[in-house]
Amino acid sequence: MRYLLNMVMTIIFAAIVFAHISPLKAQNTSGSPLQTGDSITLDKYISAVVENHPAVKEAEEALNAAGMRIRLAQSGFLPNLDLSASYSHIGPVSSIDIPVFGSIQLYPENNYSAAVNLKQSIYDFGRTSKEVAFQKESRNMVSISLDEARQKLSMAAITNYFTLVYLQQAVAIKNEQLKTLQEHLDFINKKNETGSSTKYEILTTEVKISAVQSQLTDIEIAVSNQHAVMNSLLGLPENTACAVKPDLNIKEYTVNPDSMVAFALNRRNEMRNASEKITLAELHYKIERTKYYPVISLYASGGGKNGYIPDMNKWTFNYVAGVGLNIPLFDGSRTLNNIKLAGSSITTSRLDKEIQGRAIAGEVIENKNNLAASNRKISQFEMQLKQAEQAYSLAQINYAAGAITNLDLLDASTQVAESRLLLLKARIDGIMNVYKLKYALGDKLY
Repeated sequence: MRYLLNMVMTIIFAAIVFAHISPLKAQNTSGSPLQTGDSITLDKYISAVVENHPAVKEAEEALNAAGMRIRLAQSGFLPNLDLSASYSHIGPVSSIDIPVFGSIQLYPENNYSAAVNLKQSIYDFGRTSKEVAFQKESRNMVSISLDEARQKLSMAAITNYFTLVYLQQAVAIKNEQLKTLQEHLDFINKKNETGSSTKYEILTTEVKISAVQSQLTDIEIAVSNQHAVMNSLLGLPENTACAVKPDLNIKEYTVNPDSMVAFALNRRNEMRNASEKITLAELHYKIERTKYYPVISLYASGGGKNGYIPDMNKWTFNYVAGVGLNIPLFDGSRTLNNIKLAGSSITTSRLDKEIQGRAIAGEVIENKNNLAASNRKISQFEMQLKQAEQAYSLAQINYAAGAITNLDLLDASTQVAESRLLLLKARIDGIMNVYKLKYALGDKLY
């Protein structure tokens, strides 16, 4: 009994944890795929979560934004073109007196001009191309983050799903146990009327019924908590209660144990993300170094204005064109310090990748061992259930013959119920450990 209570409390705690993990926060979605009373398969559940969860939508929008940043960086290859126009009235107007010609104005009172201006970078020593490469790598990292969000949501959905499978089965087992206890209590009460049973047997049976009812209450609360997690993942109203279709078949999953860690390191999104961070840090370092290099650019402007001698009020076409050179000389050591920071970021990113690799290696080994232990436990609890059922059958025969008391029979019945729960829990753990190992190895769960 104590084992069951501890197990239920663990499940309730897990439900609370999952309900507060940021990727699991969801909003109500119009047109939800499920309604109260529906049942759902695991594949349908995962699909609904990864398609509609706001964390996925947010990552998809970040991917779109990354594409826009690439186009923004590529605009550095294109010219800047603008149209400018102006009008100004000047007074007084300067003039000079020239013998024979008389007084001549140096410029008109009303000045107006319009021009099309163009500026084009000719060569910047790879600064723009490196910026484009940086933004493309950033988009790759956002794409990996999108896959990682879907993977984590899928794992959360799987955990919630099989927790509900266990709890649904546990409710059925406990209800069946209560039915058996109540039948025994009714039988003992009838015997008590004839004086062939004791008050002790009645009270002990009632205590057992109360204990099972308390356990059932805890399980039902855990079911409600898990439904809250499901509704959060799916974006359903809080009063929705969907049943899950139990599938307790453990699917075979084999990978060469010697290659598991290397297999995971090549496939996990965390390692891909860490590699992208190193690449981005290296590109940032190169971009910062290009700030020491000059920039050669072409500029041109063409249009019309007045103010040309001899007829200063006449609209006259004019233009200017040339090549500019900008050479950085001193910027207060800002570029130098940025280069040093970029170099430090490369070192940090490489260390982070090593940390991720060690964590993944430990995760793989742990889940491999847990899966092996689960398989052994399933065999042990199958044997235990078989033995408990045989003991209960013998107890029924002995009770009918008067060789044991009603309480002995109830103990044998309780052992059957608890053995069924232990076997159920072992099977659920086995299935979960398969999925956890898949997650650890980088297999897609959605």
